[in-house]
Amino acid sequence: MTRRHLIVLVGPTAVGKTQWAIRLAKHFNSEIVSADSRQVYKEMAIGTAVPTEKELLQVPHHLIQHRSIKDPYSVGDFVKETKAILEELFQQHEIVIMAGGSGLYIQALLFGLDEFPEIDPQIREDLNSVLKSKGLRELQLMLQKEDPDYYEKVDLENPQRVIRALEVCLGTNKPYSSYLGKKDVQHNFDFSLIGLEMDRELLYSRINKRVDEMMAEGLLNEVKGLEVYKHLNSLQTVGYKELFKYLDDQCSLEAAIEEMKKNTRRFAKRQGTWFRKMPGIIWLPWNASEKDFTEQIEKLIQQ
Repeated sequence: MTRRHLIVLVGPTAVGKTQWAIRLAKHFNSEIVSADSRQVYKEMAIGTAVPTEKELLQVPHHLIQHRSIKDPYSVGDFVKETKAILEELFQQHEIVIMAGGSGLYIQALLFGLDEFPEIDPQIREDLNSVLKSKGLRELQLMLQKEDPDYYEKVDLENPQRVIRALEVCLGTNKPYSSYLGKKDVQHNFDFSLIGLEMDRELLYSRINKRVDEMMAEGLLNEVKGLEVYKHLNSLQTVGYKELFKYLDDQCSLEAAIEEMKKNTRRFAKRQGTWFRKMPGIIWLPWNASEKDFTEQIEKLIQQ
């Protein structure tokens, strides 16, 4: 093999990325780099579905629980850290595995961070005022009107992402999505982008079950311990914000859990939309045999 190869395993939450990443890393005697924008935080474990201790011991993992929620972490930080880690890993391995569901982070790494025109800071201030006075839903509706394509795939529950897209739309009179994917990025490795496919009904059933399991594992206590930080962007996350509402006496615990399930299903749908639009992605069934799955990967590497 003349070129180093990164296998990037993507798909919606609860589709089984962690298990397949471990299998592939064992098969290729390699290591795993996480591409999850929330699993980087050491204070958030249960609600972000961080790999279990048993899973982490099977194969070396990178970019998991290495940052504090108090420290801002951006897509630029992820790209910078990941490039440095890959450079080290490719000294020891011809093949490295990446797995995660953060489409923006993966797109930025593989296809480049896009350059945007300078935007009048007043626009962001005005949008933050709308967020405070009318709520996130108002901004979501504005984005749906200004950029329906990006509305379909962005994490709508993340106010920072919604505001960032809107300020570009309003400041340039062009959709935010029109600026994406314009960079020509050169890598010193090849990569294969693999998506895991699962029937939607089964996926939604697994999501509901996972939420119940998180609650049984102590998610409510984890969220209680973070309540003082609920204003931080890192905690504007499905599984946390719904339970903050419960702790603020805005709803019952049962209602918060149902909202968590609904928002996670919506998030999974948007993840699917994002990944389907990624160039060169190849979809494989989540329940393929390990033999068939690894053979498909090996063929891709040898092309």
